Amino acid sequence: MARPDMSLTVVGGLHPNKDGSNRLFEMALCLPGEPVQLVREPRNPIDPSAVAVLSARGIQLGYLSAERCGWIGARLAQGDDIRAVFQFASSGVAVIRVSFGGDLPELPASSPTPAKPATDDSGFYPDDIPDDDYYA
Repeated sequence: MARPDMSLTVVGGLHPNKDGSNRLFEMALCLPGEPVQLVREPRNPIDPSAVAVLSARGIQLGYLSAERCGWIGARLAQGDDIRAVFQFASSGVAVIRVSFGGDLPELPASSPTPAKPATDDSGFYPDDIPDDDYYA
């Protein structure tokens, strides 16, 4: 019996990739529902159970959280057909949705989105005026 789809946290978005690519920038390019790849890293010197998460463009977004990487990594090693899609990103952390039955996971009906600041409908935005001591 296949497990239901679940959302998993991708951490490490603030760290640069070895190739110089920017994880936060790549997260910003990802669209909800876009496929992502899960790659085991058994030779990772910090955590041999690490599972990297790559965007559809092959750029690393980060790693599965320590609470889930061992379990997901073991399932990948056993040949389980785990599919994953990008769900959303916020504050340097991404969330992906995974399915264990070989089908693409379905995104929840309402994925969390970052809160937008309240705006004034008048279209007037005052300039920031620094304190008198700013130029001293």
